[in-house]
Amino acid sequence: MTEAERELTPLDTVGVGPWNGPWPEDPRYDPELLAAGDRRNVVDRYRYWTVEAIVADLDHRRHPFHVAIENWRHDLNIGTVVRTANAFLASAVHIVGRRRWNRRGAMVTDRYQHVRHHPDVAVLAGWARAEGLPLLAVDNLPGARPLETEPLPRACVLLFGQEGSGLSAEARDAADGVLSIAQFGSTRSINAGVAAGIAMHAWIHQHAPG
Repeated sequence: MTEAERELTPLDTVGVGPWNGPWPEDPRYDPELLAAGDRRNVVDRYRYWTVEAIVADLDHRRHPFHVAIENWRHDLNIGTVVRTANAFLASAVHIVGRRRWNRRGAMVTDRYQHVRHHPDVAVLAGWARAEGLPLLAVDNLPGARPLETEPLPRACVLLFGQEGSGLSAEARDAADGVLSIAQFGSTRSINAGVAAGIAMHAWIHQHAPG
């Protein structure tokens, strides 16, 4: 299966067809994509580029925030978190707990987004301390500070709990602070993937406007 075939959208309606004219000599371009067309879900600047070239270019521009999510019961939200982290150009996504996760929601963005694994919260916290990164948990817990008004560090790790149960006791204890997301309806919580997107966008709003 070619690169183009691996990332076709269901309706094959996005992207571009085969390259028209002399092929570029730039090594970032993929001969298979030039010949078959590029129907991947990537922005136009990366049309026809190899995956390796796209990742290398993203690595020059990644933001200094990280996202971590606990994965004790094969959380289906992790794919959404990875896809959103790619959209907001997070430095990396950290999976805490089970190594295996459902990639369906990532929509192939895990090929472009760095995803790392930590067996437990203690290992994640130790890594964050070694990197000098505050570990900020996001959950609506008593004493949590409102995300809407809290200044976020430019370099940090945003930590989210397992869907349903929320942050584990270990995560709450390891965090340098806990942030809450304002809610106004009847539900006691929101989807972990949605919460991660809101928190990442709050970082973007503070540190990367426009």
